[in-house]
Amino acid sequence: MTFLAEAAEHASGAPAFVFPLVGALFFIFLGFVTWSFRDVAYRHSQKFEATRHNETGVDEFGHTKI
Repeated sequence: MTFLAEAAEHASGAPAFVFPLVGALFFIFLGFVTWSFRDVAYRHSQKFEATRHNETGVDEFGHTKI
């Protein structure tokens, strides 16, 4: 029985601090991806200007007006 308990203690193969570290790195990566796309809306500002002045049949959320 002690053999099973000892095997369960070392089942992961990695120290306990590795799992939160991987989680933190993953969320940092997601934050970087979000940050890298921060100005995508401004690249298409001419579309927003047309939408703001109701020159198209699309509202500010991209839905067609019926």
